[in-house]
Amino acid sequence: MNPLSLVYGRAAQLRRSWYERRPHARKTLHRPVISVGNLVVGGSGKTPIVATLARMLREMGEKPSVLSRGYARRIRADGVVVVSDGARVLEPVERSGDEPQMLARTLTGVPVLVSSDRYLAGRLAEQRFGCTVHLLDDGFQHLQLSRTIDLLLVSPDDLAERVLPSGRLREGLDAARAADAVLVSGTSEEVSRVAAALNIANAFTTTTRFGPLSPLCADETAPASPNGTRIVAVAGIARPERFFRALHDQGWNVVREMVFPDHHWFSPRDLASINDEAQAAHARVVVTTEKDAMRVGEQAWWAVLPMQAAIEPADRFASWLRGRLR
Repeated sequence: MNPLSLVYGRAAQLRRSWYERRPHARKTLHRPVISVGNLVVGGSGKTPIVATLARMLREMGEKPSVLSRGYARRIRADGVVVVSDGARVLEPVERSGDEPQMLARTLTGVPVLVSSDRYLAGRLAEQRFGCTVHLLDDGFQHLQLSRTIDLLLVSPDDLAERVLPSGRLREGLDAARAADAVLVSGTSEEVSRVAAALNIANAFTTTTRFGPLSPLCADETAPASPNGTRIVAVAGIARPERFFRALHDQGWNVVREMVFPDHHWFSPRDLASINDEAQAAHARVVVTTEKDAMRVGEQAWWAVLPMQAAIEPADRFASWLRGRLR
């Protein structure tokens, strides 16, 4: 292994051990905290899972909040940014970041708050909105805040990864011992294999479903069905191959795949270049991800591919979650 990876991994291990030996060093909110996180850098589907959990908690009669650090915000503000009060989106994407903005626009009745101090954000959610449970988005490494439940998203491929910088792991696989359950994208056999490798008893399957295209401009309509329709696909996310594969699987004729860095802020020049590519390729529409759509804004002849996540088996997971919250 790269010597830098050894140093990085050891530092991450010491940091986690320090907090484990000093639980009093963690801040504790009055209401339960459910952390959703992962071990690797980049996209693992955390945000769609947070949205799924928020809806599930609402169905249980809870009043959830979402607490995010607002990674890659263009405009950073001190204190807490209330992106949504549960009824309205109050802040632009530049102040919230793309993922909190997406959650704020997607979820009804769920306040979304952004702050580097998520304890402060949680206290505000409790006092102003009466929230009864908190969802900590990308929280597995946020050890400063106590949590009631730690959910760890894992891909079978993560088991073969190395620690940064020679691999994509934020910390070694042994850190998974802190998780209360793993959520695995894969077959039932892969779920069992991951749970056994990480020595975690509670394991559930995550699945994703992609819906029909939705136009970015409200007064436009997107193609209703693929039928070989020529499209240009644009992604500024980690692991964009999953997005491209979903479009191919739906039957769209993807004539051009354009990749940008994760959380990329699209400039007017970028958008003009993309539209020129689409015109040159005789594409019917430009399609992007829900997260990218937050940073693209309204664009004529653009559409988004919506995605929803599920946790299976749903009844068993809901029962387990209720039990842990009690």
